[in-house]
Amino acid sequence: MTLSSTHPMMDGRTANSPLITAYRGGTPSRRPVWFMRQAGRSLPEYRELRVGTTMLESCLNPQMAAEITLQPVRRHDVDAAIFFSDIVIPLKLAGVGVDIVPGVGPVLDHPVRTAEDVARLPQLSDAALDPIREAVALAVGELGSTPLVGFAGAPFTVAAYMVEGRPSRDHLGPRTMMHAQPAVWQALMEWAADASGKFLRAQIEAGASAAQLFDSWAGSLGLADYTEHVAPASARAFDHVRDLGVPLIHFGTGTSELLGAMRDVGVDVMGVDYRLPLDEANRRLGGTVPLQGNIDPALLSAPWPVLEQHVREVLSAGSAAPGHVVNLGHGVPPETDPQVLTRVVELIHSIAP
Repeated sequence: MTLSSTHPMMDGRTANSPLITAYRGGTPSRRPVWFMRQAGRSLPEYRELRVGTTMLESCLNPQMAAEITLQPVRRHDVDAAIFFSDIVIPLKLAGVGVDIVPGVGPVLDHPVRTAEDVARLPQLSDAALDPIREAVALAVGELGSTPLVGFAGAPFTVAAYMVEGRPSRDHLGPRTMMHAQPAVWQALMEWAADASGKFLRAQIEAGASAAQLFDSWAGSLGLADYTEHVAPASARAFDHVRDLGVPLIHFGTGTSELLGAMRDVGVDVMGVDYRLPLDEANRRLGGTVPLQGNIDPALLSAPWPVLEQHVREVLSAGSAAPGHVVNLGHGVPPETDPQVLTRVVELIHSIAP
């Protein structure tokens, strides 16, 4: 299947944008930059809009989700919007009992720990994704030539929440299940991969020009476990959207030792967290893919000369790769001064690609 003729990648709006050009290894007209978690807690306009609503309500209200998606593009002049949502939204839309508890994170009514638990999981229907399509279409209608990046949680991170029932420091539950109950683990990962893949596909078909899979917790795994028990499901999630032809990005935190295996699930761009310099990441990947990253979020609160030097070092290290999209090495911290982000964008755009 191909995208519709009115899709931004097909009608000329975004295909030659700095972001897509860099994702495809070309030389962009300016250095593209966007920030994970740019839409959200660091912006006063976001906090004002969210008054009186829960996180899940804001994600599933198409007008609100679109507006939150657009806010950082207006404020910072970043080169992409990232769709405002949460990795557990596909679970919620499928009918899984889950809530995002302030100060805690995703909490499931019933953790998934047995074959029977997996067998009872409802399937995510195509119609249930209509609020996502509507939100994407609303945002894309306002973005013009600025691409929207779709996103979903990677199967391991989604499954980790489902097994633990809530956030965990060591992810012992899912790490145990993959060895103690391998058939149950595989079935759960396939469910999570299909849910995330359908979620991504809805976003792309509705107008997203690229898509990123976030594996927040894959850094808890060794390479052998990742390769055997996780990578096939991540590939399965991406399989849902490969035919659409948009750039696919894979990002994980604490995954410096997994970069090659994460690339090998079949992606166009590798996101790199703040722990590994981009030139070293490029060396480990053999110069095979454009990179995205990796300003250390902690330095956003450092004195400007310290932050500026760090940003310049990231740009220099990124120049070793076939392409480079500037980003953070994780998400924007809630306490970040938005004016600092705007200044970082201005600095990046002032330096010739």
